Amino acid sequence: MDNRIRTYQIAADYIRQQTGGHTPEVGIVLGSGLGRLADRIEDAVVIPYKGIPGFPVSTAVGHKGNFIVGRLGGKEVIAMQGRFHYYEGYPMDLVTIGIRTMSVLGTKSLFVSNAAGAANPDYRVGDLVIIRDHISFFPNPLIGPNLDEMGPRFPDMTCAYDPELQDLAEACAAQMGIGLRKGVYCGSTGPTYETPAEVRFYRTVGADLLGMSTVPEVIVARHCGMRVFGMSVVTNCANFDNVTGNANDGDDVVKQADAAAERMTSLFAKMISAL
Repeated sequence: MDNRIRTYQIAADYIRQQTGGHTPEVGIVLGSGLGRLADRIEDAVVIPYKGIPGFPVSTAVGHKGNFIVGRLGGKEVIAMQGRFHYYEGYPMDLVTIGIRTMSVLGTKSLFVSNAAGAANPDYRVGDLVIIRDHISFFPNPLIGPNLDEMGPRFPDMTCAYDPELQDLAEACAAQMGIGLRKGVYCGSTGPTYETPAEVRFYRTVGADLLGMSTVPEVIVARHCGMRVFGMSVVTNCANFDNVTGNANDGDDVVKQADAAAERMTSLFAKMISAL
């Protein structure tokens, strides 16, 4: 057996022991400042990453570093309250270990969220944006020997973000009076924010949103056969010009994400209940 598979199985067994053997149907990844959804999970069991065999520790601002297992919208869920980033120095096996572990636990659908900068000049801070596709500037997390037990060598990414879940999001948002946008997320390694020249380049090649996460998780989830829904909260408008004092700030990103978190939380809960 591949040692990576053994690591995921050991982690999954540990989580089962902590939760009494629950099988979460839906996985959720909560980005910077978006951990509030965890407060809505009923009968919650909190499992710190630092206690799970083989797991790294999340060091990013606004990431608490826990799995939360319980019920949301009438479904069994497992939420990552904080993720792992390539910029923290972790290899891709560890960046995506949470997704692999969810798959071993039996999770079939994944909801990913993030705080993102807007490369689309029509976007405003606080906008909720359905991710309809992505552009990746990360090393592909599937490089290396394929985990045949989990998925194919060459997974198709034509519909990486499930069209039916996008339609469900729009229907639920309309019922709730929540405005949504749809866009393309561009993921790069960070941890530096993009230069204005890079912002102009990313916009030229089709990016609406800029961030430092999400894409590796989505690729691995699709490799595992999960349905994926992605949403970004716009927390800052990207800088197109080299203007002194026109700077991005990590603490402000978390603050802006927190302000939009309640709308995203309510939407996720309604979508999950409708699955």
